[in-house]
Amino acid sequence: MPAKPMNDDPEGSAPSADENGAPVNDGGTPVNGGGTPADAGGQAADAGGALAEGTRASAGGASGATAEVADTATPARGSTTPAKESTTPAKGSTTPASGSTTPDEAVTPDEAVTPDEAVTPLIRGIAVLRELTEADGTLSLSGLERATRLARSTVDRITATLARMGYVRVDGRDVHLSPRLMELGNAYLAALRLPALLAARADVLADELDESVSLAVADRDGIRFIHQATRRRAMSLSFRIGDLLPAERTAPGPLFATEWTATDWQRWRERRAADPRDLSFTAVPARKYGADARDDEMFVNRTQEAAANGWALDDQLIEPGLVAVSVPVRSPHTAGDRRPPACVASVVSHTSRHTAHSLRTTLLPRLQAAVTQMEQELDRTPLPPPGTPRSDLALWTGASKQRLGRDFIESLARGLTVLTAFGEGRPELTLTEVAQATGLARATARRALITYEHLDLVTPTGDRTFALTPRVLSLGFPPLSRTTLPDIAHPHLSDLTSRIHESTSLAVLSESGEEIQYTARVATGRVMSVNITLGTRMPAYATALGRVLLADRTIGQALLPQDLHPLTPHTITDKQRLTHTLASVRSQGYALVDEELEEGLRSIAVPIRDRSGRVVAALNTAMHASRHSLRECVTDLLPELTATATRIESDLHTAARFTHVPLT
Repeated sequence: MPAKPMNDDPEGSAPSADENGAPVNDGGTPVNGGGTPADAGGQAADAGGALAEGTRASAGGASGATAEVADTATPARGSTTPAKESTTPAKGSTTPASGSTTPDEAVTPDEAVTPDEAVTPLIRGIAVLRELTEADGTLSLSGLERATRLARSTVDRITATLARMGYVRVDGRDVHLSPRLMELGNAYLAALRLPALLAARADVLADELDESVSLAVADRDGIRFIHQATRRRAMSLSFRIGDLLPAERTAPGPLFATEWTATDWQRWRERRAADPRDLSFTAVPARKYGADARDDEMFVNRTQEAAANGWALDDQLIEPGLVAVSVPVRSPHTAGDRRPPACVASVVSHTSRHTAHSLRTTLLPRLQAAVTQMEQELDRTPLPPPGTPRSDLALWTGASKQRLGRDFIESLARGLTVLTAFGEGRPELTLTEVAQATGLARATARRALITYEHLDLVTPTGDRTFALTPRVLSLGFPPLSRTTLPDIAHPHLSDLTSRIHESTSLAVLSESGEEIQYTARVATGRVMSVNITLGTRMPAYATALGRVLLADRTIGQALLPQDLHPLTPHTITDKQRLTHTLASVRSQGYALVDEELEEGLRSIAVPIRDRSGRVVAALNTAMHASRHSLRECVTDLLPELTATATRIESDLHTAARFTHVPLT
């Protein structure tokens, strides 16, 4: 059983409320002296199913319960609008309660609109993740302190908690986003279903046209990419999955704007007035001059044309030379004649290959044909049955709190697990379902949903149900979507090298299958050590790395070189013997090579497998034969290698669920 949850009062979090409005702790236990139960207005949900913000303050709040105060002095960069106010602030929320903040964290005007029951540590943790995202995945601790305007002690506690969850890695004074953080964006993409159903067709179209193809969804008055099929050229596109662009400077924007309400248009105009140069959209170049009334009128006209034509163009609106044409992919299973866009498919090029006119006349018909196939795919694919998520996502937080003490912010960790409750077959969940999926108390899950609705990461969708919004992709997904296998492996290799005090390497098989190529390496600080540089190639048949890779691909002797040259007196040069050796490697799960590549050199390697189970790389350690006997290699080094390979695979599987992870 996990340890009893501990309150994070130093972070300014208030007690949550039970079903009657009485204050309770994260475990659902009533708080002593919490006051009297709230009236009927303090229920968790209103008649429409939304968590009613205007009636959340319990009567006990007046008798000493601490108000939650958000640290949102400066909106996170990349946010296109002010903090979402979909609900009415609780009475008295404009004045924070005494003692609600630490002495070095002053209350700002923006904090006044934060719902009383929002989880302040969770708000601050999200702010840290967004600042790291805007900094392309890496920022110093002092840089985070300046960017978030939080106290250094608070930043240290937040990063320690995120590191414990595997979402960040702290390397000295720098904080780096980790691939495991992508599980939050994966939850949104899995619930959305569109990448899983349409990505393959977008990839085929990109190959057919030899142009980049993207899929994007609406994110309020912007567009956010959910899939990219790019071409490998010297002049290539740099948009990433999760990048947010202003609607008016894109081809998909007018197509989404055809569905805007008067409120949406007003929000767009307010954002344009507040940020005329698009400085909050870090994925696009800022405007040299601020937008004016003519720009606004042009977008309105483009929206009207898109409604009439069923497609839209971007003629160098983002930057000179960049052109695009877009067609909406209409939503399936929608009642009525009008089907809103589920997403928009775009073909993107540059003017040295296509003008906007040639995109329309040459590529638009092929894009429209592909979109028709996409819509047919959506129509004929039934909705998946409700998935069965893990019910223990939050059970480890008690043990982590007990181990790390004050450095672990349990309310932040528990709040983040709420996002992982959603996924394939679970696009919309009730409060009860969220609590069941995470193992959290209903009161804790409720406060997390209140917080996420305030941050526009979760939205009410129907009868007491909630869904993730595209803004979840702003939590680290863009910089991590371009990660490579060497990027993923390197910190794990460093940890392994520090434990076993031997050099470690990662390698992949060459296209011919006859050589291995080193792609990541961490050397040990010995006088006599294995000296190999990145990019080095060696014969696969005589190396432990190569045999692990060949064992997964070899059928008979198809991939073995014609001539097996003896590199040392110990090198296996008989094909039949080598074939039997590879069969043993395949069955035992590792390869041990003793002085076959170089006399005195001993190496042991294990496989790295992708999501399908295919071996895509190999991990090894190599040393002088005098340092470890063959038996010690198996008993002492192999368990360490296997554990490290498992960690690399876990990160790889998370990163590769909706993105392509290059092996080199």
